[in-house]
Amino acid sequence: MMEHKYIQQIATDLNIRTTQVTATLELLEAGGTVPFIARYRKEKTGELDEVQIASIRDLSAAFEELEKRRAYILKSIKEQEKLTPELEKKINAATTLTELEDIYLPYKPKRKTKATVAKDKGLEPLAKWLFEQSSNNVDTEAEKFLSEEKEVKSTEEALQGARDIIAEWVSEDAEARQKLRNVFEKSAIVKTKVLKGKETEGEKYKDYFEWEEPLAKTPSHRLLAMRRGEKEMILSMDISPEKEVAIERLERQFVKGNNAAAQQVQTAIEDSYKRLLKPSLETEFRLTSKKKADLDAIRVFTDNLRELLLASPLGQKAILALDPGFRTGCKVVCLNQQGKLLHNAAIYPHEPQRQTAAAEATIKQLVSEYQIEAIAIGNGTASRETEAFVNKIKFDRPVQVVMVNESGASIYSASEIARDEFPDHDITVRGAVSIGRRLADPLAELVKLDPKSIGVGQYQHDVDQTALKNALDDVVMSCVNAVGVDVNTASKQLLTYVSGLGPTLAENIVNYRNENGPFQTRKEILKVPRMGEKVFEQAAGFLRIRDGKNPLDASAVHPERYKLVEQMAKDLQSDLKTIIGKSDIKSKIDLKKYVNDEVGLPTLQDILEELVKPGRDPRKEFEAFTFDDSVHEISDLREGMTLPGIITNVTNFGAFVDIGVHQDGLVHISEISNTFVKDPNEVVKVSQKVQVRVTGVDVARKRISLSMKDEQPARTNKPERQKNIVKEEPQGSMQDKLAALKGKWG
Repeated sequence: MMEHKYIQQIATDLNIRTTQVTATLELLEAGGTVPFIARYRKEKTGELDEVQIASIRDLSAAFEELEKRRAYILKSIKEQEKLTPELEKKINAATTLTELEDIYLPYKPKRKTKATVAKDKGLEPLAKWLFEQSSNNVDTEAEKFLSEEKEVKSTEEALQGARDIIAEWVSEDAEARQKLRNVFEKSAIVKTKVLKGKETEGEKYKDYFEWEEPLAKTPSHRLLAMRRGEKEMILSMDISPEKEVAIERLERQFVKGNNAAAQQVQTAIEDSYKRLLKPSLETEFRLTSKKKADLDAIRVFTDNLRELLLASPLGQKAILALDPGFRTGCKVVCLNQQGKLLHNAAIYPHEPQRQTAAAEATIKQLVSEYQIEAIAIGNGTASRETEAFVNKIKFDRPVQVVMVNESGASIYSASEIARDEFPDHDITVRGAVSIGRRLADPLAELVKLDPKSIGVGQYQHDVDQTALKNALDDVVMSCVNAVGVDVNTASKQLLTYVSGLGPTLAENIVNYRNENGPFQTRKEILKVPRMGEKVFEQAAGFLRIRDGKNPLDASAVHPERYKLVEQMAKDLQSDLKTIIGKSDIKSKIDLKKYVNDEVGLPTLQDILEELVKPGRDPRKEFEAFTFDDSVHEISDLREGMTLPGIITNVTNFGAFVDIGVHQDGLVHISEISNTFVKDPNEVVKVSQKVQVRVTGVDVARKRISLSMKDEQPARTNKPERQKNIVKEEPQGSMQDKLAALKGKWG
């Protein structure tokens, strides 16, 4: 267990009790996962949620890294035989990595510097004399250090060397660095300029060709855009406060008099700032601002991913899926209610073949033969044309036609996962299957993809990739366990994210059920190779067995509480099958009667909810959505049109909306609501259905400006003369749109 001071610090940072931190750390160290602890150990943690538990985990890891660095620094200084009791106490008292590094800086092994060269020439005593700032006889004192042997040939050379030493002292002074750090925090300006001759090549960064703003107020997406421009060698970037302000702060600390020696110190301070402190602190603030921007961008990505993963499923239905296309035709697959591929074919209803009658006959025949209940159409090329074609067909049964976001389907179809799943089919069949399954259960299908390929973030290729992966994995695991997994139908990829499992056990589960048939009870899962009691404890509550021997196996009630539920049924003079699914059970059970040392009211309330609605899906019920049939291409749009749309991505500067024209439009943050919006994610979500008004269209550059404000009356959607008008942008928004609309997210 970590030191108490860190437990207290974590508790303070998260505004929770130290006992909650201690209990959570103990559970984590014992192998508990975040979903398991949040769901099944509420009494121990004081009902902490997943976000709080993950924060405890991450802060604990950060403090462990701090301790490793502290140990290294102590060892390094000790080996130099410079570790005094006072210095050791100071190092042990440091509470941040920055504070530690400032203390270590004077002792950090360094390559040859101007100061070390000057010290080798014997000029350190002169530097100390000047630093006292007690005399005007600077030249007289400097003459004492002239030496042919040490190549100090003039008083100016001696003074220059002394100033170099002083400059290094100033730059390595922990107090000075902290004061200057405060100046950077409050007043650093980020400035960008276009590099000479890069104007044409860097057109997409035009808004940053001559740009400056306070670093503290720079939004994450703008900082990441500027950094990308710098990385591509289009822009130069500088982060620093006004030079005079920074130097004045240093002079206040180090200049003690008004004489020639003090003037030498002033000169050394200016040199120290320009040559040592500014570059050092600029690097530090580049790193900290980048880290902050990364965290913000990762938060946007994880928020969007959660909404996408928890999108409403159509459920277990027989689905015909279409991957549309013109020249290559539309790939058709038929899936049964469990998502199994039953049939595949190709039809050519569009140009150039235009075999409409044959295509219609094929679709009608397949719908009848495979008892199709819904048709899924990928939203890529030819999607609207294919939707219109299907909607004209008269079926002999009710068939729901749904447009499906196919983002990432092509990546899945070419992946090793898809090849393993469908070794005898090409990528077009795999892609169509993915579209159909995504309609039935978005979560089960999307877990097969690298989340970064789904396209619901901002600048995801520019952020810390390890931090991004860890955050996205947390979200996927959270969503999978919140919904629960049918252990008898789940793919290996889906099972991988179940609490405690991982890839090896997930594969073992699939192999076991292939060899032995469906699991009949949760207890049988213990027979899976390498499935130990501890892992079973972590995973069992999230694994469902439908129509098994024990009705509780289909619920989120953990097996460790089965006896308690059986006692409840016995007390009601009933049995499990009778009490499960009955809404009136809440009024019949006195939960306080079952409270004991291990089980409290929070867990008992969860159990009661599960008895009423066993295995309930937290996702919203599926709602059909259709685009406006009068628009199919960007050229069909007119300013003032009001159209239905689906939000495909939410960023810090606005939301992207699919309105059915193969190009998402942007609702800038200033157009989301009639009231002020600070964070778009607080107002809109990915997959949300919205009404938008077209405020600008640029066909040539494929840019669509949209608004969700209701201040203007909607115009008719009847065709009228083309108006390729782009309204004047709100100040400060164009750079956001340019960066975002360039291939969406880079």
